[in-house]
Amino acid sequence: VSISQGEGGFEINLDHRKLKTPQAKLFTVPSETLALAVATEWDSQQDTIKFYTMHLTTLCNTALDNPSQRSKDQLIKAAVKFLETDTVCYRVEEPPALVELQKNEWDPIIEWAEKRYNVVIGSSTSIMGPSIPQSTKDTFVSHLASYNSWALQGIEYMITQLKSLVLSMSLLDKHLTVEQAVLLSRLEEEFQIQHWGNVEWAHDYDMYELRARTAAAALFVQLCLENSTVKHKLLQD
Repeated sequence: VSISQGEGGFEINLDHRKLKTPQAKLFTVPSETLALAVATEWDSQQDTIKFYTMHLTTLCNTALDNPSQRSKDQLIKAAVKFLETDTVCYRVEEPPALVELQKNEWDPIIEWAEKRYNVVIGSSTSIMGPSIPQSTKDTFVSHLASYNSWALQGIEYMITQLKSLVLSMSLLDKHLTVEQAVLLSRLEEEFQIQHWGNVEWAHDYDMYELRARTAAAALFVQLCLENSTVKHKLLQD
């Protein structure tokens, strides 16, 4: 596996053949660091190519092929729509221990987001969820518009994994780590595990898979926002 710079960006070479997308487009990414990360995914494959472990490659394929043919505005709209069903905004009314846990763990994240973006979000125990002001949605639309289309693909993927725009924004702003964001998104499930026990082959696998996908999305967004080439320092004696 190697990378090379072409006219449209950085390419991945597998045994001297250019990597292609599922739609047979030349696999070209906008930054050298992203190309290196994708090359590392391919280099780590052994006897069998396991595409389900190659999250960065998958995100790049989605950005390049855009199979659903969505524009930047449509990506932003889809991301902000998650506010209406945001995990941290939906609260239970019982049992009391879970009510208290959600309040203690989720309220500070909502408060941080409200202060950070100067918006009103709130929470609700109603099945309809909280009533999100239009001004809040508009603010997040404006904020997301500052990202390029590639980064937006990663952000939307992250939101769908965590089922939360609020947690995703907290992770992108480095207010939360990947581990913290995943734990908060699984709060109710973790509560049930504490009470009823852990099914190692199921619960642990789900958690590690979610961490891997979320970490890949966060890294993808970061690498899509970096300069196109890595700046090498000249080492002098």
